[in-house]
Amino acid sequence: MFKTFVNALKVKEVRKRLFFTLAMLVVIRIGSTLPLPGVDIAKFQEWYANLSSKADGALDILDAFTGGSFSEMTLFALSITPYITSSIIIQLLTIAIPKFEEWNKDEDGRKKMAAITRYVTIALSIFESAALAINFKNNGWLQMGLNPVLSMVSIITALTAGSAFLMWIGERITDKGVGNGISIVLTINIISRMPRDLYTLYQRFVEVNGKEIPNVGAATVRGIIVVAIIALVVVLVVVLNDGIRKIPVQYAKKVQGNRMIGGNTSHIPLRVNTAGVMPIIFASSLMQFPVVICQLLGVKTGVGVGGKILKCMVSSNWFKTGDNFIYNLGLLAYVLLVIFFAYFYTSITFNPMLISDNMKKSGGFVPGIRPGKPTTEYLNSVLNYIIFVGAVGLIIVALIPTFCTSRLGVTVSFGGTSLIIIVSVILETMQQIETMMLERNYKGFLNS
Repeated sequence: MFKTFVNALKVKEVRKRLFFTLAMLVVIRIGSTLPLPGVDIAKFQEWYANLSSKADGALDILDAFTGGSFSEMTLFALSITPYITSSIIIQLLTIAIPKFEEWNKDEDGRKKMAAITRYVTIALSIFESAALAINFKNNGWLQMGLNPVLSMVSIITALTAGSAFLMWIGERITDKGVGNGISIVLTINIISRMPRDLYTLYQRFVEVNGKEIPNVGAATVRGIIVVAIIALVVVLVVVLNDGIRKIPVQYAKKVQGNRMIGGNTSHIPLRVNTAGVMPIIFASSLMQFPVVICQLLGVKTGVGVGGKILKCMVSSNWFKTGDNFIYNLGLLAYVLLVIFFAYFYTSITFNPMLISDNMKKSGGFVPGIRPGKPTTEYLNSVLNYIIFVGAVGLIIVALIPTFCTSRLGVTVSFGGTSLIIIVSVILETMQQIETMMLERNYKGFLNS
């Protein structure tokens, strides 16, 4: 991986893209330090710390996705979470609205859907920032001496502008940088919080009130277990991303002019984790969105029917036994969402019928399978199997830290979801860099 990065710096076009991406990441981190105008940050942070302890970390995923900007209440406090939620809504609507499904099949239609996604993102940003502003006013967290109405308007405007700006940066990274821009923004936010999370682990297992724990051996063992869990998750993610099912393809011989061409053998590589990290991002965001909104509106987890439903959605309450076993319904919902989004996202990014038609036109066929509809059905059957395997793999990797936290008492502050996103995005970005370099070599060969 390091060698690939060094080689990429030697290529001017790739180097420009890397530097552009790096510059955008610097802008993101600068914006994440700018305090939100009109808010008494100290009072909000006190409320957040108290809420997090009582709500079993209900807002931890949101804070991780925003790189700590939410708990610090900065300009980028909403980050790109409205865009993720908007993407989920629009992609789900492709099932219900035939026009969206039609648009999704061509380039111009996808541009229209992207524009609609942006509009929905702005609407969600206004809605979430308005909920925050109302919560600030009701709790007396607006800055003293300022007009309350103007303060609320400035909060809504600043948060919406911050989320829209991050969405714009993500799209620019996709166009002029390397990797998927939205995933890159999400990854840098999570990585930026890791040093603080590691220090939190150190304080938990090695220090008490600034003094080292007398039983250093037990603390060391716990630390080793945490490191082993993180290493295991990273290895499993790498294995899952590299897993490929090869479908053999045979090309028939044919006469072109006065020579014989074709007759060679190739294969169609189907990734086991066909949807990448998107099912985890979508499922986590969908589980977290109602929790965040209800917390901002003052609904407490575990209190009343609504509060108990919210508690089911918080991952720290999963893998419980006894009276708390009911909260594992949230775990079941999460598993079903990951599997659903794995199939759904693959269905809109991979078209077996198109692959089958292209093979038929070029004289290719899968050995033992007739071209046309039988090939499409065969590809669908294989794809359905490996999607399920990949989704189960994602679920296992994502839930290992949660299980260890809940049942073994070993806390991993940045869980499987964060680690999957980080490792998957880095691997996919490096693969894109390699592809860009390979395309450049082909172009250079053809020009010469």
